[in-house]
Amino acid sequence: MKDDMTSHAPSDPATPSAATPELLSPPDLARLEPAERSTHPPRILLLYGSLRERSYSRLLTEEAARVLDAMGAETRTFDPRDLPMANSTTPDHPKVRELRDLSIWSEGQVWCSPEMHGAVTGVFKNQIDWLPLSEGSIRPTQGRTLAVMQVSGGSQSFNAVNTLRLLGRWMRMFTIPNQSSVPKAYEQFDEAGRMLPGPLLDRVIDVMEELVRFTWLLRDRADYLVDRHSERKTAFKLPDKL
Repeated sequence: MKDDMTSHAPSDPATPSAATPELLSPPDLARLEPAERSTHPPRILLLYGSLRERSYSRLLTEEAARVLDAMGAETRTFDPRDLPMANSTTPDHPKVRELRDLSIWSEGQVWCSPEMHGAVTGVFKNQIDWLPLSEGSIRPTQGRTLAVMQVSGGSQSFNAVNTLRLLGRWMRMFTIPNQSSVPKAYEQFDEAGRMLPGPLLDRVIDVMEELVRFTWLLRDRADYLVDRHSERKTAFKLPDKL
């Protein structure tokens, strides 16, 4: 029987390729185990997706921040009010600059959106649309850990968290396995805005515990873990004399 497998001739050795040692190399175990570990509290940015006075995505985010604070993390929450629509002004707008600076500061993030018409809200998506994959040599989201949550006005759903996971992958983030989806959110908080005890709060605590652990584990390794062959190839320059 004739062998249908195609034989590929080796590429020109003068041409950078996947076979070039500078561009493709085995995992460096030394870089996977940092010589020095960061000791400062994990820096977590929280984003939510509603402008209502009693915003349940904000209340859930605040509850998550309390858990993170209790676990020794340093948290900051971005207020999306007064953030202009994406591309309606320049990136030097104060709210845009605030959001980008917070993302650069962060080592992990929590994203929480209401589910509206089966997806995340425009308020939430607008925040992500203002975050570039790169800003000069700085990548505001790449290599950060991410936890996703959603609130719903009706029965439990996962459309928003699924969308948030897709966005997290697109923004080159490490999205943790666990997540929180809170149905009938108007029944889950007291008048003071605190989440009521029960399985839904337990899940939020589980998710935040997991986020902190993954952030401790990955933050000193993130630069190496997201170091890409394609980007090394783009930056590759042949020596003047071969």
